[in-house]
Amino acid sequence: MRRKFLLLLETGLVLAGLLAGACAWKIDSALEQPLNIAQEELLEVPKGTTPNRTFLRLEADGVIKDAFWLRVYWRFNLAGQPLHSGEYRMVPGMTVNGLIDLWKRGEMVQYSLTLVEGWNFHQVRAALAKDEKLEQTLNGLSDSQVMDKLGHSGIFPEGRFFPDTYRFVRGMTDADLLKKAYDRLDEVLAKEWNQRAADVPYTEPYQALIMASLVEKETGVPQERRQIAGVFVRRMEMGMLLQTDPTVIYGLGDRYNGKLTRAHLKEPTPYNTYMIAGLPPTPIAMVGREAIHAALNPADGNSLYFVARGDGSHVFSDDLDAHNNAVREFQINRRADYRSSPEPTVTPSTEDSQAPIPAASPNTAPEEMPPVAPQDSVQGSEQEPAQEPAPAPEADAPAPQSPQ
Repeated sequence: MRRKFLLLLETGLVLAGLLAGACAWKIDSALEQPLNIAQEELLEVPKGTTPNRTFLRLEADGVIKDAFWLRVYWRFNLAGQPLHSGEYRMVPGMTVNGLIDLWKRGEMVQYSLTLVEGWNFHQVRAALAKDEKLEQTLNGLSDSQVMDKLGHSGIFPEGRFFPDTYRFVRGMTDADLLKKAYDRLDEVLAKEWNQRAADVPYTEPYQALIMASLVEKETGVPQERRQIAGVFVRRMEMGMLLQTDPTVIYGLGDRYNGKLTRAHLKEPTPYNTYMIAGLPPTPIAMVGREAIHAALNPADGNSLYFVARGDGSHVFSDDLDAHNNAVREFQINRRADYRSSPEPTVTPSTEDSQAPIPAASPNTAPEEMPPVAPQDSVQGSEQEPAQEPAPAPEADAPAPQSPQ
């Protein structure tokens, strides 16, 4: 009886060993099988999809065989391994084991979207809505509702996002990307604020952000940013109006058609720096680190005016007479190829980025400015300049506080 039991036990162990060996062979064969694809394909893994469902879907599509054995392998070897949602690149010659390695590393296909310095929030939202790779969750929401969704209720959105190229995977939402840009702006602004010059006239970082947006819209020439910030700061300290056209244009909103008129400069809006003292109430565009740094570290000097040369750079003047001469030379007798700022550039998309990257925004200042600006303005006008500046306010108005 004992010998019979031992014989049965031995036979069972042999059969179990054979079965285990057969299972191991089947699993190994399933893992080493090449994917049945003739060209590169993207495997989309939606949120909440399990490896079991993905194996079954690949088998139903004819890409793999033996999904059962692959499910067994995952269950006993990778039960705690998450399968991140997104897209995975499958190429001819890749084995199932190679695909699983991508899953384990979370090596998903990435796309990119560039938010450009100088864009306003309307342009930001348009770029997000246009990108088909992002999951759209903000369509139909007002700007204030968007900020509610981001967890920043009561914050005015203009200028609160950092211009950069952001990488994302399929399944990421437009709100997720905006959160990244918002947090990035806070991070950069805080770091630059801690490194600010001792005598800048701001009581909080938000005021510096407003000034940076004026600098951003006035020039794309890197070496001029601190000079332009210096002009604006000195004008504020002397009680002079800032008189910068981009603020007027922003205040006009959709009514701006590319031409600025004398009536526009006299129109009272919260953003018309030909009418209001000090800074406008909010930023007027997204700003890069360089513009923030310039606003917080304005260049020393005596210049109170600047005028565009026509090649994107500016002539800076200490007094009205010198400014008037520069206006005559560069504004009244402008060349046919005159530009008030440098030619905008387009950031090229990378090979892995299949989403279109928006081009740089157009200049806010019109190419052909009619003779409308007051004669003591920062930029000057094409009209024969007056000899005396307009009177400044009696006292320097404090910079506005951030909206809540």
